Amino acid sequence: MNPIFKHGPSSKHRLVLVLFCSVMLMFFDHTMASFQPVRDYLQSLVTPLQSIANKPKQLLNWGAENLITRNQLIKENQQYKLDELLFHEQKMQLDIVKQENDRLRSLLSSPVRGESKKMVAEILSLDSDPYTHQVVINRGKEDGAYEGQPAIDALGVVGQVLHAGTQHSRVILITDLTHAIPVRVKRNGVRLIATGSGNINRLIHNFVEQSADIQVGDLLVTSGLGGKYPEGYPVSEVTFVKLDIGHEYATIYSKPIAKINRLRYMLLLTETEPVNLFSKAPATKSQQSSAKSSTNKEAEKKKVNP
Repeated sequence: MNPIFKHGPSSKHRLVLVLFCSVMLMFFDHTMASFQPVRDYLQSLVTPLQSIANKPKQLLNWGAENLITRNQLIKENQQYKLDELLFHEQKMQLDIVKQENDRLRSLLSSPVRGESKKMVAEILSLDSDPYTHQVVINRGKEDGAYEGQPAIDALGVVGQVLHAGTQHSRVILITDLTHAIPVRVKRNGVRLIATGSGNINRLIHNFVEQSADIQVGDLLVTSGLGGKYPEGYPVSEVTFVKLDIGHEYATIYSKPIAKINRLRYMLLLTETEPVNLFSKAPATKSQQSSAKSSTNKEAEKKKVNP
């Protein structure tokens, strides 16, 4: 059914009109730039909306970059601490070599010292007893730790492994009352025994003759005796020397070089077998059998030709 009254032009006429207007607008805009102010105005209205729409993305990017940067800084700081620990240990190794050269030790008359293997360990817990200076570390037998293994920090000797578990170990510090370590004076080679006092800042040296040449400020290093600690690692510095008239022994105290009360990481040392230039290699089974056969032949010749 057709409508009685028509309401304006048809849809085709409208489409033609719209297309004509669009072409005319594009022509005037292209040739005369008539709509540039309008475009600029609309752009100024849309810019705040675009900025608001981009805010969530910018916040997410900022948060991600900060989190990644912080994690990287933590990892790099951790790595720098471990590197510093290793570098200090290498410096102590160089000092040891210098000491050996200063003493003019002949390589042909003594075993060649083996290189120490190093393993970084982190302290997990401390002993609650104030007179028992022991710590638990995150290294055990699975990592190569063993009882009696020496431990050092970036400055000097810390202690030794008292008990090695499967994944964790207990380290006794040099200041423990039950610990003792043979040392010597770096200046002149006088040998002492450094015993723990239960005080974190004091080691006691008993049975030292009053005639011994020991002075305040002398550096005490490991002597290598006893086979527990490698030779030449710093242990403590002499802080008190008292010569008592009428007593056979002097009273001597020293302060540990290592920062015992600030420990977080330590190095566990594994000393390799020293090479003795004069030691003969054990004979193999073939060599032993050939030697036996030659001795038997010589014995038979002696029997035939007395």
